[in-house]
Amino acid sequence: MSDPVRVRIGHSPDPDDAFMYYGIATKAVDTSGLEIEQVLEDIESLNRRALRGELEVTAVSMHAYAHLVDTYALMPCGASMGDGYGPMIVAREAFDPATLGDKKIAIPGTMTSAHLALQEYLGRSEYDWVVTPFDKILDVVADGTVDAGLVIHEGQLTFADHGLVEIVNFGVWFGERTGGLPLPLGGNVVRKDLGPDLVKRLTKLYADSIAYGLDHRKEALEYAIGFGRGLDDDTNDRFVGMYVNELTRDYGQRGRDAIVRFLGDGAAAGLVPPLDGLEFVSLDA
Repeated sequence: MSDPVRVRIGHSPDPDDAFMYYGIATKAVDTSGLEIEQVLEDIESLNRRALRGELEVTAVSMHAYAHLVDTYALMPCGASMGDGYGPMIVAREAFDPATLGDKKIAIPGTMTSAHLALQEYLGRSEYDWVVTPFDKILDVVADGTVDAGLVIHEGQLTFADHGLVEIVNFGVWFGERTGGLPLPLGGNVVRKDLGPDLVKRLTKLYADSIAYGLDHRKEALEYAIGFGRGLDDDTNDRFVGMYVNELTRDYGQRGRDAIVRFLGDGAAAGLVPPLDGLEFVSLDA
């Protein structure tokens, strides 16, 4: 009997990623022949590890994937897409979005998809930004350290609690300029050098885990809430629902079109490398 194949699967310690991993974590889906090691790190760390090709399977920012097309293929499942909503710019008081390029903006990281969306919105790569931990951005906007903040994760639901207002929502903006495509924020990737058989096997494993979570939502949500950074159950439920849904199960042609458009626009503007080598894994026979 052959030894099991050891595979490291990276995901962030966020409720939506934890929800997707629930089926694997509880061994509810078949992992026979695979020895799975769970790697829990923040998404920026996972992006950096993927740039070095360290993990066999990992969650990454869609922005980061533009730099990974030679090494990794995109799974058709596990993507986080903002379908009419997404990262947003918030501020203490309303101002004309046309003046956004003149503001000092707190951002959650230069490799985030939110940062790429903001750059595409501004039409340039440079603006006055300060990298700030995502869970501190609302605070530094509220106390006046910066003029505005680029908000991701649960901050999209809680910014008003800090007395802040929305200036622009990039999910809405992207949908309006693309005829209704969702804004692709994160995805799961698998290393191409594993070979087509193992690539498909791992993709099916992740698809099965996501399907199991969606089909057993109450139990999966209870597991995911443990990763919710002290949020109440209702906010966790809303956040998971935003980014784990039928598009996460399989984003299909609409999702592929959205990814090609988002990264293609970035490449055309010189914000990310050309997309030669971009590859989508198919689970079709």
